[in-house]
Amino acid sequence: MDLAFLHPLYEHPGPWASVYVDTSRHTEDTPHERELTARAMARDLAEQGADEATCRAVQSAIEDLRHSSEPHGRALFARAGEVVLDPPLARAPQRDWAQWASLPRATPLLELAGEDPVCVVAYVDRKGADFELRSGLGSADAGGVTGRQWPVHRTSSVDWSERHFQLRVENTWEPNAAEIADALAVCQEDTRADLLILVGDDRERRSVHERLPQRLHDLVVEAPHGTGSRLLDDDVEKARAEHVRLRAAAELDRFLAARTPDAEGHAGAVEGVPALVEAAREHRIDELLIRPDGPDAHREVWIGEDPDQLAVRRTDLKALGEQHSWPARADDALIRSAVASDAAALSVTAAPATEQEAPVGGLGALLRWA
Repeated sequence: MDLAFLHPLYEHPGPWASVYVDTSRHTEDTPHERELTARAMARDLAEQGADEATCRAVQSAIEDLRHSSEPHGRALFARAGEVVLDPPLARAPQRDWAQWASLPRATPLLELAGEDPVCVVAYVDRKGADFELRSGLGSADAGGVTGRQWPVHRTSSVDWSERHFQLRVENTWEPNAAEIADALAVCQEDTRADLLILVGDDRERRSVHERLPQRLHDLVVEAPHGTGSRLLDDDVEKARAEHVRLRAAAELDRFLAARTPDAEGHAGAVEGVPALVEAAREHRIDELLIRPDGPDAHREVWIGEDPDQLAVRRTDLKALGEQHSWPARADDALIRSAVASDAAALSVTAAPATEQEAPVGGLGALLRWA
């Protein structure tokens, strides 16, 4: 996950209110339920010590979602009476919750908004194709292409003239498939889609698939159900979920290989809070790998005003010259450091479990240098 959008959260000191709200339910009672949620979240923050202005800002922001049709949810990060960032979620949180702490509670975004594959769904037929852009936030028209219009339909006759007609049909479809493949390749480049999902008859899907540039072949999924099938949405979501799983598995494999020291005793990956804290202070982290349910994720560390001011013990910060310090969760402190050094982060919860859960404790990192 590219963490650049989180920069506004670390331009000001805390404490911070972090709120996650489910907006996936849409009924006649939704406006009233969201008002109740707004009051409940503001009350929770106040009980945790949040200032009145920040509680009011959060309550107002949630009340503004009364008539929202967002399919999943919203995260809200507020301080000093202002909502600083409110990204939409690609997956609904299990429940509404709020937290008041020294740092924004950003780690849940890795699962709720991080790995959200964008895909182009291509509805293919012999006349052309329509393209639809889909993500966890919804769908949008992405254009299409129209090929040669005549002749496009085969017949079942065995008459010589009809066989000649069928040959002309084939000669029409082949250029159409090539035009669709070319247009789809351009669409992928423009949208930077992670997946291309082909919908249509088996032969038509295959013809387009074969004509796509080789660089795109690994991105292609052929949907088993056609246009109009109620199962097509399931096909798309399964393809997106599989993409997330494969991505997490690949990064975890890289981590497992990199943590083995080379001939000189240097490793390209670290795990465990002390090693990660040291790597973060030196800007050596290239990508954080987090299992949010790991015991190290909520381990307490100490932070100063700057992202580089991070230590396992409070006395360590004083030794670094920092006079002001606050306790924070290890995962959120490491994400702050990752944002400051332009590193990425990834939840590996979707990756297959290994015999020994990795990274150990739930926190690890691939390094820029050993």
